[in-house]
Amino acid sequence: MNYKVIDKETYYRKGVYRHFTEDCKCSTSITARIDVTELVKYSKETHKKFYINFLYILSKVLNSRDDYRMGYLWQSDELICYDVIHPTQYVFHEDTETCSPVYTYYYEDYETFYTNALNDLEEAKKTNEYRLDMINHPNWFDASYISWLSYDSLNIELPDGFLFFAPIINWGKYREEQGRLMMPVTIRLNHAIADGYLVANVFRLLDQEIIQFTKK
Repeated sequence: MNYKVIDKETYYRKGVYRHFTEDCKCSTSITARIDVTELVKYSKETHKKFYINFLYILSKVLNSRDDYRMGYLWQSDELICYDVIHPTQYVFHEDTETCSPVYTYYYEDYETFYTNALNDLEEAKKTNEYRLDMINHPNWFDASYISWLSYDSLNIELPDGFLFFAPIINWGKYREEQGRLMMPVTIRLNHAIADGYLVANVFRLLDQEIIQFTKK
């Protein structure tokens, strides 16, 4: 785990950061539908899991820009940017109707990521313990698939004043709309390090990366 410390005096979002860490500590989130028609088709044609393909694309997008890799060290009051962030995915246990977090490393190489993500899920199915370990996984972001519902909105709240900067991403079932497969995605970021533009930009980057990925 490597990171660089951001100089808060020269940080390009200095004023916004100060306001949303001192005056108005809050998060910002957007739910929108993205077109996954081609990604579903590609996944079927290549006999790969759509879920892991999307998880890879999401991880690649969030690692493409410093703003999505920010962190906060409360012990030293430092704003940092990680070199890389990894997805915390989840496995659902039918027998107990509970989920377990699964720590998966992000690799830019698709085949490496796909194989590891699939193996991580299979290993996690062996126990239904909730082995959340944020202390030893500070540069992991939450990536949760709500497979039972194609929802229209979702809101995740954290305690007031809690400066948690890692992205929290949720997505649901895709559904057909006017001949296209549309999937709800919710992007949540701390307002101190992201505004509406940066949240909306994740959707734009997802659209672009899906196009590039399915051209392989």
